[in-house]
Amino acid sequence: MLTKRIIPCLDIKDGRTVKGTNFVSLKDAGSPVELARLYSEQGADELVFLDITATSDKRKTLVSLVESIARVINIPFTVGGGIGCVEDVKALLEAGADKVSINSAAVYRPELINELAGKFGNQCIVLAIDANFVNGRWKVYTHGGRKETEKELFSWAKEGQKRGAGEILFTAMTRDGTKNGFELEANKILAQTLRIPVIASGGAGNMQNFSDVFLQTGVDAALAASVFHYKEIKLKELKLKLKKDGIAIRI
Repeated sequence: MLTKRIIPCLDIKDGRTVKGTNFVSLKDAGSPVELARLYSEQGADELVFLDITATSDKRKTLVSLVESIARVINIPFTVGGGIGCVEDVKALLEAGADKVSINSAAVYRPELINELAGKFGNQCIVLAIDANFVNGRWKVYTHGGRKETEKELFSWAKEGQKRGAGEILFTAMTRDGTKNGFELEANKILAQTLRIPVIASGGAGNMQNFSDVFLQTGVDAALAASVFHYKEIKLKELKLKLKKDGIAIRI
C-alpha cells in the first residue's frame, strides 16, 4: 500500500512566507528557508513552495530562494508561481526543485502541460487548481484566486491528466485558511475519477481533519500551511495519530 503524504506549503510573497484566509488578508509567517529546514527535520514527506504574486521581474529572486531552500532540505520539493515556459521550469529544476506546479499559465494555454510533460516527464509536473464553489459549480480561478474563469474543476483536472500532469493539487478556496476541515466531497470525486495522485489543500485546522480527508476521500496527500507555520499541529504528533487511525504513513 502506498503511504499517504503530509505536505507543508510555503506561500511566498516578496521573499517571505505569508498566510491568509480565502486567499486574502495575508500575514507574515516567517522565513521560508528556516521553515523549510524545520519541516524537513520534523519528517514532512514533501514541501511545496508557491510564489503567490510571482511576475517575470521576480524570477531571479524566486530562483535564488529556491536554491537556498534546496540546500537545507532532503525531501522532494515542488515549486510554483509565474511559470509559463520550458525555460522557467529548467531554471527551477537546476536550482534544486524536484517538481514544478503550474496553474494560471496552463489554464490560458493548456498545451503548456503537454510541452512540460514531454520535456521533463509527467512526474515533474503538478497541475495546481484553485476552485471556488459558485452557483452549484466548482469554478476554476487564476492569478492567486483573483480571476474567475469558465473552466470547471473536474473537467479541467481530467484534461490536465490527459495532457500529461503527474499530480493534481486542488485548493478549495471556500476552505482556504478557515481551519474548518478539508473539502471532502470534491476531493472524493477527484480521487475516484483520476488515475494520478490528488493532493487536498485548504481547510486544515486540527489533526482529525487530516484523518477525515484520507479516510473519506481517497486522496494521496494533504497539504497545509498555517497550522504548521504557527505550530498548532506538530508533524510527528500528526503522523502518530494518522497511523493510530489505520492510515499508511511514513513515520
